[in-house]
Order: sequence, then structure tokens, then C-alpha cells
Amino acid sequence: MRKLCLAALLSLFACSGQVLAHFGMVIPSTPVVEDQDDATITVELSFSHPMEMNGMPLARPKVVQVVVDGRTEDIDAALQAASIMEHDAWKAQYTVRRPGVYAFVMEPEPYWEPAEDCFIIHYTKSYVAAFGEEEGWDEPIGLKTEIVPLTRPFGNYAGNLFQGRVLLDGEPVPGAEVEVEYYNRDGVYAAPNEYMVTQVIKADENGVFAYGIPFAGWWGFAALNTADGKMPHEGEAKDVELGAVLWMEFVSPVLK
Repeated sequence: MRKLCLAALLSLFACSGQVLAHFGMVIPSTPVVEDQDDATITVELSFSHPMEMNGMPLARPKVVQVVVDGRTEDIDAALQAASIMEHDAWKAQYTVRRPGVYAFVMEPEPYWEPAEDCFIIHYTKSYVAAFGEEEGWDEPIGLKTEIVPLTRPFGNYAGNLFQGRVLLDGEPVPGAEVEVEYYNRDGVYAAPNEYMVTQVIKADENGVFAYGIPFAGWWGFAALNTADGKMPHEGEAKDVELGAVLWMEFVSPVLK
């Protein structure tokens, strides 16, 4: 009986806290376009626990857009079904035709998470800089909630300090909780313990947070808040987790 109780407790702990950190994912094939021959990029859209490479199904997103120079382009028609981490996902090809900083944005359909007894909506974005342009990355896009970079979101070395500001309805979120995970796409890293799977940061009174990147690869930042309104599920009103998610690649220098 003691062993059964202990197993049940361990199962409960495994389904709480760090292990259940969710991340919407918008991962372009490159964050920097320098040559016209490489101007067609593939953007992968998924939903997962990225450090553990544990995927979840992503329904066709509600909104998929590219924002550049204040102009928004809907690229929903370019979506193609894909499989990422053995779950339903999406991808789209996009050709960059002129200099600019391109923000790729996804708003998914609400995801019901029974383990947390709530819906999850992650407003997710990443940036691609093209042909030497690097203006506008520090401006809000106007999402329901978003992380506005205070560090340029491309051209960063592993080891750099990243700073961002969490906004909800266009206003800073004091004390926002930010989860950080590595996209372990090659499976080369293993977390020493459960606490190391997801890093956790608190923003300051201005919604600003900072994180030092320990090693190269794609890193996701998810700032979590609870929506004012609720959504119905099986006759009951349930909370809605709003996530502002930003993905960035950090690289190692190239040896001569």
C-alpha cells in the first residue's frame, strides 16, 4: 500500500510544475536571410514540451501572419499539414523579397489541457532579419499578449543576456512569470533533474525580465497570464491561460 501511495504521489508530481510547461512554437528554417538564393524559408508551427521533445497536437491555427514595417500579411493559405514530434503540426513556405525585419506570428485555437483544468492560448512569434535590415524589432506588434524584445532578437551569440518586456493588452505586466526552455530537437541534452527542464523567471515592476543563454540553439520564452474571461467546457466555465511566446536562435562563433 505504501508503495502504491508513493507511486501515485510521484505520478502527481510528474504531472505538475515544470513537466507541464507548454510552448507554442514558430520556428523558421533560418533567422537571417542574406542572399536572394536563400530567401525562401520554411516556418514550422507546433505545440510541445520542447526540452523533453514531447509533442502535442496543434489544430489548424486561427491566425498565421507575417508582420513587417507595420504591415500585416495573412499566410494562412500557405499552411500545409506536417508532423512534428510525432504529432499534428503545420508548416508554411514564405519568400522574403525585400529588406526588413519579418515577424512570424501564430494565434492558435484554444487548447484544452485537462491536467491543468484550463484552456491554453499561446500567442507565438519569431523574427527573421533580411538583407541587412534591423529596424523595428523593438516595437510591439499589437497581439493580445506578447514579449517585446529589448535585446535584438537575431544575430545573438550563445552566452548573451536576453531581455524582454511582457505586455498584456498593450500594458506591461509587473511580476509576470516567464518560463524558458531549450528546443532539444537533436536530443543531445538531458536535464539533470526535473527542475532543470523549465527555467523560471519573474519580471520586474515594469514587466522586464532577463535570461543568460547557456548554450547554442533555439530558446523559447513564455510569459503566462490568466485571461479575465473564462471559456465553457462540458458545461463549466474554465480559466484561460494566455501565453506570450517568443522564439530566438542563439549561435556559437564559427571557427576559421
